[in-house]
Amino acid sequence: MQQRIVGLVGGMSWESSAHYYRLINEHVRDALGGMHSARLLLWSFDFAAIEALQRTADWQEATRRMIDAARRLEAAGATCIVICTNTMHRMAEDVQDAIGIPLLHIADPTAAAAQASGLKQVGLLGTAFTMEQAFYTGRLQDRHGLQVLVPGEEDRAEVHRIIYEELVQGRVLPASQAFYREVMQRLVDRGAQAVILGCTEIMMLVGPDDASVPLLDTTALHARAAAQHLLGDGTALPVR
Repeated sequence: MQQRIVGLVGGMSWESSAHYYRLINEHVRDALGGMHSARLLLWSFDFAAIEALQRTADWQEATRRMIDAARRLEAAGATCIVICTNTMHRMAEDVQDAIGIPLLHIADPTAAAAQASGLKQVGLLGTAFTMEQAFYTGRLQDRHGLQVLVPGEEDRAEVHRIIYEELVQGRVLPASQAFYREVMQRLVDRGAQAVILGCTEIMMLVGPDDASVPLLDTTALHARAAAQHLLGDGTALPVR
């Protein structure tokens, strides 16, 4: 079969982009067998430049750069765009409006997984931008009907710090893992039926054994959606 081509907007951070590359290729190999692998195009940012724009709230310039990357991938032959980070979905609608191919929004397969399990109320971990701004929680609530719980202010600050000071730099520390376990349990105590790992690096730190409720790994779910687009035949693929 002739695969479609997924354009990956990555490098935010490259640690999680590497997981996307591996997961998508594994899905395609499992589905097609033999020596098959995924047809992918990758635009990889220097994350230091993107983080500076995030920190200074220069979302206009960040949006311009994301649109430029998506257009370059489209011009190179991509048949859809995958932004390999939750936070930069802040400008997903602007990117979609600027290109002529679909953008696979990371919140949609995550919400679909929650709904397939009959979940109504979920906790959310991610960067401060993802937890506090409406671009992400609003999509989950308004488009998909999920009730979203986020950690308290102090917990949000530490969750954010660990992502930027540790995970995006490839540092996985036991103390931070223990803290995330505690934060997730506090969300469960407030009524969360599952916890969304709403930052593509969090999968490096915690897994299913670290919580008393299901974890919805946005990286794995988004990568599966990308593989399904590549295959283009409605193939049901497992979450890795």
